[in-house]
Amino acid sequence: PPSLLLWRSLTQWLGGMGIIVLSLAILPMLGVGGMQLFKAEVPGPTADRLKPRIQDTAKLLWGVYVLLTVAEVLLLMAGGMSFFDGINHAFTTMATGGFSTRNASIAAYDSAYIDWIVTLFMFLAGVNFSLHYLALRGRIGDFLRNEEFLFYTGLALGGTLLVVLLNMGTIYNGFFDNLRFSAFQVVSIMTATGFSSANFNTWTPFVHFLLLTLMFIGGCTGSTAGGLKVSRIALLSKVIGRELRHSARPRAVVPVRLNGQAVQDRAVQPVLAFVCLAILTNLAASALLCATGLDIISAVSGVTSCMFNVGPGLGSVGPASNYGHLTMLAKWVLIFTMIAGRLEFFSFYVIFSKFLWQQ
Repeated sequence: PPSLLLWRSLTQWLGGMGIIVLSLAILPMLGVGGMQLFKAEVPGPTADRLKPRIQDTAKLLWGVYVLLTVAEVLLLMAGGMSFFDGINHAFTTMATGGFSTRNASIAAYDSAYIDWIVTLFMFLAGVNFSLHYLALRGRIGDFLRNEEFLFYTGLALGGTLLVVLLNMGTIYNGFFDNLRFSAFQVVSIMTATGFSSANFNTWTPFVHFLLLTLMFIGGCTGSTAGGLKVSRIALLSKVIGRELRHSARPRAVVPVRLNGQAVQDRAVQPVLAFVCLAILTNLAASALLCATGLDIISAVSGVTSCMFNVGPGLGSVGPASNYGHLTMLAKWVLIFTMIAGRLEFFSFYVIFSKFLWQQ
């Protein structure tokens, strides 16, 4: 019924910005990794530089969140959506949650206009919300000076271009339809929104690999998107580059820089630990799903999708299917990965650590 559809969309919308506010307000006091990287990588849009008080920062971020949501509702209604469908889809787009009021998701509307509007707002939801606030203050140039945003944009554009080329002549003959569906699915998967406008399970195997990779990478720090976060990937790529240079010139002093500022090693270590923990969780959960009889493609993509809260996977858990056919053990494993991934692993695993309870 409409009441439950609105309720689940609203819970996604509240949870989307709620996670950001929780991160800004609580994690710095706990010294959890990830927030240190957030402070180190962005010289301008950090929690303590928007406003001195964390509560004021939270209000600003919520204001941006509400403003973008209202804008999407109006644009979707201009494309023919009802107010009820518009507000539901705006809630779940900005939260990158992906719940729809239709079984066929966004594909049910069969509208290029709606596809492009949703693609745009999914992309915006995957951007650091502090950058949106600064843009509203007239500092649009901060987008071009932020390495994470440039990396994120490059991945979205590059991924879309690759999918368009791979789908041309095999799945879609028309360029504009190809571009529309490819861009939608790349952004939907990368931001962990999970909306579907086409059955990408029928696309080529290399596209499947590309989409699975984008599931891992995710969106920007300080956004509502899932994944490992682009900032962590960008930082690790710079660390690898530094180690390669050290191999050639052992005495060279090569600082790791993001946005022109040096990132200290103590900020790098939690990121390395986070990525390793995510990979180990994925491997263990995928092995358990394979032990229940699920094929490896469905197992790995299903775990990755649930771990980063994407929704659809590949194989038997693709966009035209669901997780209903899985065994009870498999469902409990995926529930575990959904909670662990949404809490960014450390906050979840610390609950089971003896160090927390032995005071």
